[in-house]
Amino acid sequence: MAQNTYIPKSEIKRLSRRSDVMGFWLIFHVWGVIFASICMFVIWPNPLTFIAAVLIIGGRQLGLAILMHDGAHGLLFKNQKLNAFFGQYFLAYPVGANMPSYRKYHLVHHLNTQQDNDPDLQLSAPFPVTRQSLYRKIIRDLTGQTGFKLRIGQLIMTFKQRKAATVNGDQAFSVNNIIGPYLVNLVLFLICLLSGYWWVYFAFWLLPLFTTFQLFLRIRNIAEHALTSRDDNPLQHARTTKANLLARMFVAPYWVNYHVEHHAYMYVPCWQLKALHKAMLREGHGPDMEIQNSYLDVLRLAAPTT
Repeated sequence: MAQNTYIPKSEIKRLSRRSDVMGFWLIFHVWGVIFASICMFVIWPNPLTFIAAVLIIGGRQLGLAILMHDGAHGLLFKNQKLNAFFGQYFLAYPVGANMPSYRKYHLVHHLNTQQDNDPDLQLSAPFPVTRQSLYRKIIRDLTGQTGFKLRIGQLIMTFKQRKAATVNGDQAFSVNNIIGPYLVNLVLFLICLLSGYWWVYFAFWLLPLFTTFQLFLRIRNIAEHALTSRDDNPLQHARTTKANLLARMFVAPYWVNYHVEHHAYMYVPCWQLKALHKAMLREGHGPDMEIQNSYLDVLRLAAPTT
């Protein structure tokens, strides 16, 4: 089915409008929550506020990745130079990503969702798994093993690609792809150092980045496509998951849970996806859409007891 046939064209045109005000607000919000979480521990230092800060910041680091995703689609700002700059330096680099590289493969994912040539198929294809297998994945995430493995893999891949580029004269995989994230993280460390709280970078940036962020990212990836159809129907090869307040804080920031809607209309900004969801239900598409009532339901589906 064509992308623009689920709801009236006039409505999708309205929902597809970018907003610079919303773009700046979302970036301010994600960094504001991170800063407020750090302040919470600094003002009231105790084990509970420490754990809360690590959890909340891990959720907002996922939020950075989600907003980077909108930037990769050109949806954060009307001006594409703003999308490129803020998406790269304020959203992608802090969590070790590179937005142009992400955009290149992510658009392939949209063109070939759940097909054999979908670059994201590896994230959904292994499911269902046993409950024990899921527990092992969660332990690897929360102990930093997943994050460490990803960073080492990133360094190795960057070196191999740079070597290949030197041989082939191809600069597509410039060493800047890895230098950028490290330089931005150095700036974050220097901000903490100059403010007199050098340890904040390690306790409230690297620790969640290597632990809670990895877990929340995994749950989000499972929810979006695991055990969905392998056809070209966006109502079935992606999943929308209903999210309560806790889910929105940790695994579903910035309306990322409306994933059917995003695949149906990938040019709608994230902050309009809830309205798009309501419009698609109003037009009678609800029974045809892959929707789960909660992230726990998705995990039970992905890792059944038997």
